[in-house]
Amino acid sequence: MNYLAHLHLGGQRPGQLLGSLYGDFVKGRLQGQFAPEVEAAIQLHRRIDVFTDHHPLVDIALGRFTETRRRYAGIVLDVFFDHCLARDWRLYADQPLEVFTADVYRVLTHERQLPERLAKIAPHMVANDWLGSYQEFEVLEQVLRGISRRLSRPEELAGAMQELRRLYEPLSEDFRLFYPHLQSFAKNPQTPEL
Repeated sequence: MNYLAHLHLGGQRPGQLLGSLYGDFVKGRLQGQFAPEVEAAIQLHRRIDVFTDHHPLVDIALGRFTETRRRYAGIVLDVFFDHCLARDWRLYADQPLEVFTADVYRVLTHERQLPERLAKIAPHMVANDWLGSYQEFEVLEQVLRGISRRLSRPEELAGAMQELRRLYEPLSEDFRLFYPHLQSFAKNPQTPEL
């Protein structure tokens, strides 16, 4: 899952929101360098990633991509699933997306010790409403372009938007089936639900 889903699933307190994002920016063992609530959210982020990567419904979704896109299909699917979550936010959350994202941005803006890479992108995330913009399908093209700049073989993401257009309905259905499983898991990550 991508940023929005991790934030949604990881808890709403400031430390939980931070840890939900840090999971993509902090590698290796956690040894008390962060507050316990932040570290617990990082651990949850990592468990969510493992659960997602091994779930049969995600395997089905990944299998929909062409062979040429398979190497990075997981990245494309993560971004698309965040689009599905933002698009259908009211089905999964109690508060409006705009209120949720404003809370996230407020926490990010007030945190002075963000991990280095997150500190570089956080101002752009806030200024351009990255999380809320996922509602618009066309935004995914910019997101994927940005991701491709960090890949060793960016050409393999070329054409991903055309493929997402072709797979829009079946992948949306995959998300609809999968996300409730992920929500249940996030509430009790010690219990395997596969």
